Amino acid sequence: MPGGVVVDLTLEDRILDAVKSCCERWGMAKVTIDDIAGEAGCSRATVYRLFPGGKDNIYEALRQRESREFFAKLNAHLAEAHGYEDLLVRGLVAATQALRADEHLQLMLASQPGEVLADMTIDGLPRIFDSASIFLTPWFAPYIGHERSAALAEWLARVVLSYFFSPSRFVDLGDPASARRFIEQFVLPAFPPQKGAAS
Repeated sequence: MPGGVVVDLTLEDRILDAVKSCCERWGMAKVTIDDIAGEAGCSRATVYRLFPGGKDNIYEALRQRESREFFAKLNAHLAEAHGYEDLLVRGLVAATQALRADEHLQLMLASQPGEVLADMTIDGLPRIFDSASIFLTPWFAPYIGHERSAALAEWLARVVLSYFFSPSRFVDLGDPASARRFIEQFVLPAFPPQKGAAS
């Protein structure tokens, strides 16, 4: 199509998109392989061929895809940072805004809050914190060292999720000015840049 964007989804992407639609409609617990196959326009056999473990494997593949997309967007924001403090502010703001803008997450929270909270907190926290540490540590390490960076990354992931699920009237991490005040008051005193590190 001239002047347009042609998106050629793989069959795997179609199935993962179908899972998202079905979950929004019925909730994770009620979705069946037949539902997913029907939404994706393929057979049950095709779904099982691509995801031999069934729904558990499909949900894990969806989580991994969503995580890759989340961190790709976050990476683009961090790449524009000028110095340590700006890096921290951009990280908090971008992560918070991305969570708020996630329409699938918002629909799931509205229709199936228990499932989402269990998936993102009770069941998912170790995975979320590990991913945040792996991704953010190289960004913070030039300023505070590798070991401290892993601790900071995990703590910031906890902070973002806490304020996302339970908003505060005092702190809005999606607002750059509020996030900067939070960084100056709480983060920089606990994780100051090392002497001789990049500023």
